[in-house]
Amino acid sequence: MATMKRGYVLHHRPFRESSVIVNLLIEGIGRVDAITRVGTGKRSIKSILQPFQPLIVQFSAQSEAKNLGLKTITQIEAAAPAMPLVGNSLYSGFYLNELLVRLLSVEHQAEGLFIAYHRALMSLATGFCSSHLRYFEMALLLELGAFPSLNYDTQGNALVADCNYRFVAESGFLPVVQHSDGFSHGKGILSGAMLLALASHNLHAEQLNQAKGLMRYLLTPLLGNKPLLSRQLFAKNAQ
Repeated sequence: MATMKRGYVLHHRPFRESSVIVNLLIEGIGRVDAITRVGTGKRSIKSILQPFQPLIVQFSAQSEAKNLGLKTITQIEAAAPAMPLVGNSLYSGFYLNELLVRLLSVEHQAEGLFIAYHRALMSLATGFCSSHLRYFEMALLLELGAFPSLNYDTQGNALVADCNYRFVAESGFLPVVQHSDGFSHGKGILSGAMLLALASHNLHAEQLNQAKGLMRYLLTPLLGNKPLLSRQLFAKNAQ
């Protein structure tokens, strides 16, 4: 018998009459794409098929859309009130969802990402800080095997707080003697203090720009040329 799982809706789109296709992030599983009937009147589930709404979901592998490889949701209900995201925290939530839909496939069993995502939403609900985005980006990149070691440099030595490093693709962080305040697509210099703070989820305000530059550089080849709509939301509302 199928068990109930905690989950979140990342995205949904209409499908055949009163049904929708939903992209879900499910605890202990990862991404699941499924079909569900929305219903009407008092039985409608439209109000809970929204981003940032904690859910309890049950689904089966059988689907009326077998050619699409979809599962079928057999039961779904709210597990708690929706995360109260507003302003930049709301746009950040959309950004996390877009990253997951773009980069995480249903074939990739990302069991641990649910906890990282849930923690990011809870942190954003208490107030916006870009550090919450950096920690989730790191968790996602680690899951995808696209994040370098934050334990050792390219020479096998432990990273040191008062040393500077240059990121070398497919190798890791190379110790350097130069100093720079920023990071620019592989040419800039990163402080060891920032890298260690990132590893321990303890970034300070002055380290956020460097961390953002590193994550942007690592995500770019995975995302390709198609721009992220959530980044455009950030830019539009920052004006």
